[in-house]
Amino acid sequence: MELKNELKNLIISTLALEEITADDIKNDEPLFGEGLGLDSIDALELGMALKRKYNITLESNKEENKQYFYSIDTLSEFVRSRING
Repeated sequence: MELKNELKNLIISTLALEEITADDIKNDEPLFGEGLGLDSIDALELGMALKRKYNITLESNKEENKQYFYSIDTLSEFVRSRING
């Protein structure tokens, strides 16, 4: 649960979402489109933030990345798998 909150706060700070708190972001809701409403530019910024914070490099496979970035749940699983290698 700690990693999920860390990721929520990373999203909020990276994308300057001042009107949103970590509690506002549901773990299983989509981060893009009808969920949190992020777009492709946000995805790029978030990808760079993940690289800085966790030294994770995303693959160029857009479909795979969409799956990882679907929700906090999927993103935390992706980050955990990369950290634990």
